[in-house]
Amino acid sequence: MNRKEFLNLASLSIGSLMLSKSIAKANVTQKSNIKPAKLMPNDTIGIVSPGTSVSSPDDLAKVEEILKYFGLNFRYAKNTIKGSGYKTRSVRERIEDLYEVFSDSTFKGVICTRGGYGSGRLIDGLDYDLIRRNPKIFVGYSDITALHLAINKNAGLSTFHGPVLLSSFNNYTATNFRNIVFGDVEYPLVLSNPQSGMSPRNPFPTRTIVKGEAEGITLVANLSLLTSLMGTKFEPEFEGKILLIEDVGEQPYRIDRMLNQLRLAGVFRKISGLVFGRCDDCNSGTTQSTWDLSLGEVLDSYLSELSIPVFYGLMFGHTDNQLTIPQLCKAKMNADEGNLVLLESPVI
Repeated sequence: MNRKEFLNLASLSIGSLMLSKSIAKANVTQKSNIKPAKLMPNDTIGIVSPGTSVSSPDDLAKVEEILKYFGLNFRYAKNTIKGSGYKTRSVRERIEDLYEVFSDSTFKGVICTRGGYGSGRLIDGLDYDLIRRNPKIFVGYSDITALHLAINKNAGLSTFHGPVLLSSFNNYTATNFRNIVFGDVEYPLVLSNPQSGMSPRNPFPTRTIVKGEAEGITLVANLSLLTSLMGTKFEPEFEGKILLIEDVGEQPYRIDRMLNQLRLAGVFRKISGLVFGRCDDCNSGTTQSTWDLSLGEVLDSYLSELSIPVFYGLMFGHTDNQLTIPQLCKAKMNADEGNLVLLESPVI
């Protein structure tokens, strides 16, 4: 091989390598945000129970009541109410149900009956390419966080941290759910707590921990489930994210432990802003505890010195008044006003 042939071959190899890197980069960009189609009246919803199953006929009646209220048709995935087990179907059955509802084009959305326990058992056995090829509305919260984070990272699909079908669905919850998944609102869209009404004391307060505003991409999670995925291949990417975390029934010393894990993992140095959702029953039992700080004191001890805006009290997750918040959505938070502004529609 002469010098000219060598240089031509080297140039061709470098070009191929650059093209390969370009394609890889394009694939990563493509995975970063796939928006599902918005729901329409008379669309058919797939009902699944990836965590704890729902077996009571009275609870199933509540599930169906909500879907009828929104003018939606529905079908249960085959194992959701007929599979083996009492409260929890097998991992294989629950994975089969997710495959069924995502691969069947007659289903326009997927909504979970409840959270409970066990969704994390599924995430290392899912075909994320199948989900990516069949993007659709996927809604749930609590234990469903494991699926949100895994699908967001591996399929690039924007999912929705919102009520499950057994949630209370009061007017505030139902209105916010409809606005987001049916897409009949204008953007930017402000997400904020219910109005306080005529009472002199605000029943839905927010509290500024660090003043300021920030823009980023939404990352919404139950705190317990998020920390359970830290150090695994399903740990989310935190750079440039507005992190919204929530929990329920956790004593302050447990919140302390989980926030410390995020601190040690460097999460607070990567995100652009932090919202800690309303945490009900998170001060209970502290008088008998060896850890005597309140929830607010724990939050301040970790978050008040951060260089990013932080506030507490937004209503999402484990609360009757529940916002539906899309994942992977461009947003702006205002810690002084205690709100989140969605800068784009999460649906097409």
